[in-house]
Amino acid sequence: MLKSAMADSAWVSSSTADFGADSTAPRHTFLVRATHWITALCFLALLVTGFEIVLSHPRFYWGETGHSLTPPLFRIPVPASRRLVPTGYDYVLPDQNRWSRALHFESAWAAILTGLVYAAWGWMSGHFRRNLVPGDLTKLRFHRPGEADARSYNPLQRLTYLLVVFVLFPLVIWTGLAMSPAFVSAVPATVELLGGQQSARTIHFFVSLALLGFLIVHVTMVSLAGFRSRMRAMITGRI
Repeated sequence: MLKSAMADSAWVSSSTADFGADSTAPRHTFLVRATHWITALCFLALLVTGFEIVLSHPRFYWGETGHSLTPPLFRIPVPASRRLVPTGYDYVLPDQNRWSRALHFESAWAAILTGLVYAAWGWMSGHFRRNLVPGDLTKLRFHRPGEADARSYNPLQRLTYLLVVFVLFPLVIWTGLAMSPAFVSAVPATVELLGGQQSARTIHFFVSLALLGFLIVHVTMVSLAGFRSRMRAMITGRI
């Protein structure tokens, strides 16, 4: 979904899993390229706005409630953008919470819809079955990707992408919805299963960090495999 489309920038898409049999075929289909760049822009917006939202209250709790007078589970040692939040600093940052929340929600829904399109295509085309289900697990390893790796996924990549597509991305959506009063009022089990809205916020924060970590590793692998050629393939579809 959100990250699987990005992963295809470094590695072959399902439509080109058998690329070696047809060297004239595009490396990435238009759908893969479109969903990749849409999700990349959405994720960038989510990172920036999410950081700004955290600055409005850089304290995290567990359970249903949590506020400035409640002992936090942990806190991020940064100044807040709201004066009533105790941070240990004698100044506050400019409050940009209003626009950041609006853009965060809009970007999230755009990413979800794009992910659903990618997931539907991946399921119907057999991409998940062919390219994400790991084969020989004895070959789990880190190494600089070569030409052979550019045509397929190795077992470590497959496991990582499965984790992102079917665990981290659904979990970040779930925890995000659990913080929405309107959605929770319609589906109370969304937050009840997580132990409360503050628990959902804390889990959402850590899952977001995990996705950021995946993005950093992904960009690193793209650079090691040949940044210019991989970017050209994701823009034009060809090497």
